[in-house]
Amino acid sequence: MSQNRGTDFPGTTPDTSGGQTGSSLSDRAATGFSGAATGTATATGLAQTAQQYGEKITEVAGQAKEFVTDKIGVVGDKFKELQNADYAEIAENAKDYARKNPGQAILISAAAGLLVGLILRGRRS
Repeated sequence: MSQNRGTDFPGTTPDTSGGQTGSSLSDRAATGFSGAATGTATATGLAQTAQQYGEKITEVAGQAKEFVTDKIGVVGDKFKELQNADYAEIAENAKDYARKNPGQAILISAAAGLLVGLILRGRRS
């Protein structure tokens, strides 16, 4: 007659060794608790890592805000200069620049033409 010291659950095999198994219930419980401790340590580590990344993102976002604010100020100043500028003088400066730097002038013209072409093409669609 075999001694069955546990309840038969689906997916388990009954203990037929007379209660002598390779690992006792307390061993299995200790393993489960150490696994829980490891899981807690992992969760704590992940929380700390997430907090560090959050702090870095906040810092970088602040730097980006300062950069954009500075650039918006520069663009605003340039618009004010263009509003008060003499267009004949601007055209003359552009011609002088093109004479001194023909390669850059061609690249700038090509880029401007491409940009205008994309804008006009997008409106037709």
